[in-house]
Amino acid sequence: MSDKKTPFLTYKGKPLVRNGSILYYGDLADPCVVMLQVQSGGDQQGDLQLSGRVSLTLMSTDETLPADKRILKKSEKDGLYVAMDLASVWLERELDRQKGK
Repeated sequence: MSDKKTPFLTYKGKPLVRNGSILYYGDLADPCVVMLQVQSGGDQQGDLQLSGRVSLTLMSTDETLPADKRILKKSEKDGLYVAMDLASVWLERELDRQKGK
């Protein structure tokens, strides 16, 4: 057995983990993460299917809170690039706010 950890794909220094059409952006050890869910496929670019509509949810990682209280912000954007850009802003601002408490 190897003791090496498989490195996660990162975006702007934060982990990005994919499970099907859902991506989780951020570290689960932090107070919050962003869940991005690809709602529809967009244009075809050669062999690649681009994402269409993407739903974003900034959520708390505090498992003691009820599910509806864990959701901090929600939005929908066209395209994964725009959604990831907004997700990084939300996450950084919320983490900075949590540190300031």
